[in-house]
Amino acid sequence: MLQNNSALAQLKQQIRDNTPRVTGVVKGTEKGFGFLETDDGQSLFIPPPAMKQVIHGDRIEAVVHEADERKSVAPESLIEASLNRFIARVHKREGKLSVVPDHPSIRQTIRARVHRQLDEAALNEGDWVVARLLRHPLRADDRSFYCQLDEVIATASDPSVPWRVTLARHALEQASPQGADQWPQLEEPLARTDLTTQPFFTIDSASTTDMDDALHIEPRSEGGFRLTVAIADPTAYVAVDDAIDREARQRAFTVYLPGRNVTMLPEALADDLCSLKQGTDRLALAATLDIDSDGTIADTRFFAATVRSHARLTYEQVSDWLEGQGEWQPDFEQGEQQLRQLEAFTRARQQWREQHALVFPDRPDYVFHLDEAGNVLDIVAEPRRIAHRMVEEAMIAANLSCAEFLQRHVGHGIYNVHQGFTEERADQAVELLASQSIEATREQLMGVEGYRTLRHTLDARNDAWLDTRLRRLQGFAVVSSQPGPHFGMGVPAYATWTSPIRKYGDMVNHRLIKQVLREETPSAAATEALTEHLGDRRRLNRLAERDVKDWLYVRYLSEAAREGHTFAAEIIDIRRGGLRVRLVANGASAFVPASTLTTDRDQLSIDEREGLIHIAGELRYRLGDPLNVVLSEAREDTRSLVARPAD
Repeated sequence: MLQNNSALAQLKQQIRDNTPRVTGVVKGTEKGFGFLETDDGQSLFIPPPAMKQVIHGDRIEAVVHEADERKSVAPESLIEASLNRFIARVHKREGKLSVVPDHPSIRQTIRARVHRQLDEAALNEGDWVVARLLRHPLRADDRSFYCQLDEVIATASDPSVPWRVTLARHALEQASPQGADQWPQLEEPLARTDLTTQPFFTIDSASTTDMDDALHIEPRSEGGFRLTVAIADPTAYVAVDDAIDREARQRAFTVYLPGRNVTMLPEALADDLCSLKQGTDRLALAATLDIDSDGTIADTRFFAATVRSHARLTYEQVSDWLEGQGEWQPDFEQGEQQLRQLEAFTRARQQWREQHALVFPDRPDYVFHLDEAGNVLDIVAEPRRIAHRMVEEAMIAANLSCAEFLQRHVGHGIYNVHQGFTEERADQAVELLASQSIEATREQLMGVEGYRTLRHTLDARNDAWLDTRLRRLQGFAVVSSQPGPHFGMGVPAYATWTSPIRKYGDMVNHRLIKQVLREETPSAAATEALTEHLGDRRRLNRLAERDVKDWLYVRYLSEAAREGHTFAAEIIDIRRGGLRVRLVANGASAFVPASTLTTDRDQLSIDEREGLIHIAGELRYRLGDPLNVVLSEAREDTRSLVARPAD
């Protein structure tokens, strides 16, 4: 008997070894079937009954079946589940509790139980919850999907659903941190220069409450400018590793969402005690920069100070006045002279950066106007005007000085590093440029100076398709504890210290600068673990901002989609399923399905890698091209817009 069992087991193993298997990721469809996108590039059919064992995004091993020259797969084992912690909506039927995951490609209803701290009877149809997957049919001893509801996010009718759900999805805090009733100044052996009589001023949006930078500028006798940048000093109140500091480190950034901000520091600090309000003495960390007439930073001196803003200005006021519009006039001491000097400084610095670094192309800011209930009243494209550039150039100059100061005196800090091309991608970039009759070497692309020269050539060429293709070959900017080049800016190193109210990395750099001023040995606060955390949180914040905007865009443009309004757009992505465009008027992203590009799919050729679409052999669409589209759908369940070409 034992011999027979052994032979049977051996036979089963033999059959298994000879049965073709593949691994890959499940892609679901709205029609109930799906596909397995395999590691070797195949797309294999998953029949509807088999799809009941998996969820879109699962990574699985599957058995391959072939019948009538058509391959399909049967899921066999789970490698990694796509769902673990997820956002869902409550579904109740005949007294039984279940949820539907909030995902555009997942339609399964999953049976659920509630955490012991929740009241199941209080849950209603459509309520938003955080769920955790407990069982999966492909796991040993699990027969079906099953989850636990750990947290209630919002009721179905809550007007704050877009914000609350998005923050919960990315595991971000829902509210600003709580703080103490009193905020005594820390005892720091650091002399502070009294600059309260010097007429500093702030320039911000009219709605800004956390004003963290004030400026004073005057001409130098030898020519050029003397710019003093005063930055709010929360580290004068928040001690290293106290409860508020630990909370700020965890949050890493203030989360800015349309209509709602979640501050990194308690609001009593961020919006009051540290905010550089007009007419109020405030503690600051300051830097005085001597700028030559050609825009070169000749010298920088950091110091602690007490300052007072003598004027709270807005971008619109300053821009209108400098452009000769409106009735507003600067009425604070030296106001007219300072604004004229800051404008001249900006022109000089822009010219310097055009020659020695890189200047970003101006893109409009899209501002959401909401009512108290969170309804979108309007979305306005606001161009970046001279006052925006004045503040931007002052902050860039100050941050470049910070990078050099930390590198010289400390050797580490919180740096923004953009390495540009990896070695593998550099070869692809050289090949791409050669195809466009632009000579470049691998060595040139790997060095910031060589890349800067190339970028100037490309800017003169003004080829949106080529610019987009090259950006795809570049890496992302990262947070690093060590200085490194920032290819996007064309500079050897960049470290920010100008936003400590809203960025924890800037608080770290403040403390390092202060340690140097006190002639202390700098701490090792800028650790690799911290920079990884800061990078992760920055990514989550950006995802949250994008997700809330997508939700609001769908609500705002739903009527335009019903009526088929036409919008000017630009192509920002090309994929096998179609192309993605950005609407110029409001910044919304919309998907244009391939099926809307031509009635004859056989005539359609989509090259994802090259970012090109040919129809009947003719080039019709390229990355970066302008395109008029008709908005056709606004889907709130998936927070997506769908369009078709207008031509």
